[in-house]
Amino acid sequence: MRIRLGFLLGLASVVAIPAHAVTVDELVAKNAAARGGLDKIQAIKTLKLDGKLRFTGGFGSIELGFVQYKKAPDAVRTEATVQGLTQVQTWDGKEAWQISPFQGRKDPERMSDDDAKSLADDAGIAGPLIDYRARGSRVEYLGTEDVDGTPAHKLKVALKNGDTEYVYLDPDHFLEIRVVGQRKVRGTESEDVTDYGDYEQIAGVYFPFSIASYTKGDGGQQQISIDKAEANVAIDDALFAFPAAAKVSK
Repeated sequence: MRIRLGFLLGLASVVAIPAHAVTVDELVAKNAAARGGLDKIQAIKTLKLDGKLRFTGGFGSIELGFVQYKKAPDAVRTEATVQGLTQVQTWDGKEAWQISPFQGRKDPERMSDDDAKSLADDAGIAGPLIDYRARGSRVEYLGTEDVDGTPAHKLKVALKNGDTEYVYLDPDHFLEIRVVGQRKVRGTESEDVTDYGDYEQIAGVYFPFSIASYTKGDGGQQQISIDKAEANVAIDDALFAFPAAAKVSK
């Protein structure tokens, strides 16, 4: 993970962990401080990210245009575009829907509760640790674990919907460097691994501009690179709602 030197120097006074045993509340507070402070995090009500999405797997690789919209408290819409076709996946806070032109389905269709889980889990702007109690999550500190040579702090986050996420914080900077999500999809346990890096500041808050993820046993990987980010832009709730025309046709 690459973080600018000036950012690291600025953190020197807020991220020192004392010698006594580390607690969940200390780590969550250090994470919030490292990202820019709780007030600035909570002040971001919408987020728009533009960049590129690259899929790699047995088929080779393909690059798509990537746009993601998020709106507090927990709405998210992701668009991936190539050759004039746009894949859409959306969670409006209650249900999920998608448009899958690459599978020959150009009309919007609702997603099952299981398929919607990963979308819902990723919908929050602040991530899984900030205000976790208010969202009904429980967090447990599990000590340190090696993440590509880094003895990262490991936090187990039990989400309200029954899913579990393991959040790994860099021991020096207290930013998320990896999240492992475990959820049950159609009766089968699924595990997604996501690595975060290249943190940049948006409206005073640091967000990862490099996101690499894969599902264990799937054989493929996706890499998101953010080129442009905007906070608190106007985003209509209709962007997340299941299209009205589709509702009429059903």
